[in-house]
Amino acid sequence: MSKDIAIVYWSGSGNTENLANAIADGVKEAGGTVDVYNVADAEVASIAEYNKIVLGCPAMGDEVLEESEFEPFYLELESLIAGKPVYLFGSYDWGDGQWMRNWAETASENKLQVIETLIVQQADDGTEDAKNLGKRLV
Repeated sequence: MSKDIAIVYWSGSGNTENLANAIADGVKEAGGTVDVYNVADAEVASIAEYNKIVLGCPAMGDEVLEESEFEPFYLELESLIAGKPVYLFGSYDWGDGQWMRNWAETASENKLQVIETLIVQQADDGTEDAKNLGKRLV
């Protein structure tokens, strides 16, 4: 049996976790099935089995992915999900979202089918945008 949608995220302050949960709510409201994982609890091989993969990580440091947990997970997963629909999301507090543009560009160069990205500044409430993304996933 194929698995439909996986959301895997890393969150330091809770903002990206809130977005992950709002995306999942949107999927459920639209009648879809979804599994949500904190990256610390996700297994690369299991996530690669899903039809659609949603990955969330906030901007860290000099607008990069979180380096100790999320980036190693993502780099291992990347080659296993080439060609699959992938959605990227996260929050940021400073800068202008360059980390997401870099992430999406690198993912596309590595044969991931990046369908959509969602970035939310931490001061904003991106819940509705996240729910709408979840609905579009179904």
